[in-house]
Amino acid sequence: MFIQSFRMAIKSIASNKVRSFLTILGVIIGVIAVVVLVAIGQGTTSQVTSNIEGMGTNLLTVNIRTQRSNPITMDDLNKLVNSNVFISGIAPMISQSATVKAGNITYEDSTIEATTPEYSEIKNYPVFQGRFLKQPDIDNRSFVAVVGTEVADELFGTRNVIGEKISYNGYVFTIVGVLEEKGSSSLGSNDSKIIIPFTLGERILFQKGIRTFYASATSGDTVDMAQVSLKNYLNRIFDSDTDAYNLFSQSEILDTLSETTRTLTLMLGGIAAISLLVGGIGIMNIMLVSVSERTREIGIRKAIGAARENILSQFLIEALVISLLGGCLGLLIAWILIIILSKIMNMTLVMSGSTALLAVCFSLVIGIVFGLYPANKASKLNPIDALRYEG
Repeated sequence: MFIQSFRMAIKSIASNKVRSFLTILGVIIGVIAVVVLVAIGQGTTSQVTSNIEGMGTNLLTVNIRTQRSNPITMDDLNKLVNSNVFISGIAPMISQSATVKAGNITYEDSTIEATTPEYSEIKNYPVFQGRFLKQPDIDNRSFVAVVGTEVADELFGTRNVIGEKISYNGYVFTIVGVLEEKGSSSLGSNDSKIIIPFTLGERILFQKGIRTFYASATSGDTVDMAQVSLKNYLNRIFDSDTDAYNLFSQSEILDTLSETTRTLTLMLGGIAAISLLVGGIGIMNIMLVSVSERTREIGIRKAIGAARENILSQFLIEALVISLLGGCLGLLIAWILIIILSKIMNMTLVMSGSTALLAVCFSLVIGIVFGLYPANKASKLNPIDALRYEG
């Protein structure tokens, strides 16, 4: 009986191709919207999470907010590291946008960061050529620099730049290392850095004292203990004035981000699901028209013995076929769109099995819900009235 009803549903859909296509199109658009928007939301979450994790999940960041004289010194930070079993390293940092030159070529989008040798490991910035800063560079205020790949490409057109000279505000630096390529993130390019010794940065960037420093916990399991240790240290320095500083861990940022993007993805999926509801209204509309057009057929079938359940299942199956066709075609087009958008947006977008299954199941539920009323109306027709119907 089911197979016969299915065949009749296909025949009915095929007999009104344009009308059926427009009805199916509503479901197709709804499925595409749900799958693609959820994929974009998940892809964005994955990319930003990867960028944050690339900076080190054991990372702790301290920003000094108070405008009064800052009592923190390099010696204090070194003593803190040596006396604390939860902290593996600390690196102060001064950052400033800069325009640098190499001969007659100018690069305006660089960022000078003055720091110490521990920065490379704490922030996960290894070099692929040359070396990173060393302690003698800090002690001697050496005019040396480690540059990002973008700086090397823009100024020299090559990454083999060890020994080359760059200048900033009349100061000339010798390049001793090139950082590994990191790419761009939501915060901008990670390859436009020029890293110089912290002691030199204090002098030429006119920022005396430590206003920002990074710390690394010994492992992911000791991040909380390291954070407590830093908080106790800062409270002693600033007389328990918690407004004098900001202290946060990378894991906190990651948790906040994950919760925010999860909410955003659900919101995008919810908005897209509205278009599926609109598609369901289209299914109800076409099924009501179909019932009206086939009133005499329903009357004949009931007159020769067709039960109410037979009529109900026939029209319900027809609604399900429309929604299933729309769901499958929507998934196919969504998959193609995701491949195209991945290349355009330079982002890894994936159509997850759970999202695809949810979209198809939702479209089937829409077919049942919006097809039930027309099917029920058809099954309740009085055969005598149906045979008299002139249409």
